[in-house]
Amino acid sequence: MHKKTGKGDEGRGTRPRPASPDHQVGMAAALEEARKAASSGEVPVGAAVFRDGAVVARAHNETVTRRDPTAHAELLAVQQALRALQTDRLGDCTLYVTLEPCAQCAGAIVLAKVGRLVFGAYDDKAGMAGSMGDVPRHRGVNHQVEVIGGVKEDECGALLRAFFADKR
Repeated sequence: MHKKTGKGDEGRGTRPRPASPDHQVGMAAALEEARKAASSGEVPVGAAVFRDGAVVARAHNETVTRRDPTAHAELLAVQQALRALQTDRLGDCTLYVTLEPCAQCAGAIVLAKVGRLVFGAYDDKAGMAGSMGDVPRHRGVNHQVEVIGGVKEDECGALLRAFFADKR
């Protein structure tokens, strides 16, 4: 279990509010993508964008496949959703991702004005949605994102741990 203080300095240490049952479906879609990533030798992170209860976009890490260190699941899913919806804003969408977003992805989430971010496992080394910092809820950014963390945290974390255990 990830420990958070709840005190928050610029959002750091602020545990996102608990998930409601409807987030289980979205996270299940993201986990399916994460498993695809693992089966192709990618770090098992998956993402899915939902609007009005329906999947708009899905993606998984493709940094190795594309030889592009920026090809993270959430960035690819956000780009796909923007194209599918023919818009530059995702305010009425929820992005589900199996791992807390890094700085790059957290910034993209803010720039795309995603309405809600729901993630699974916390990332104490690079997570920028509550662990190392909090870009989506930072009071200095032009758009603040609702953040919910820890949805299917154990399952998301186990997938990552198994992948890295096999690599060692």
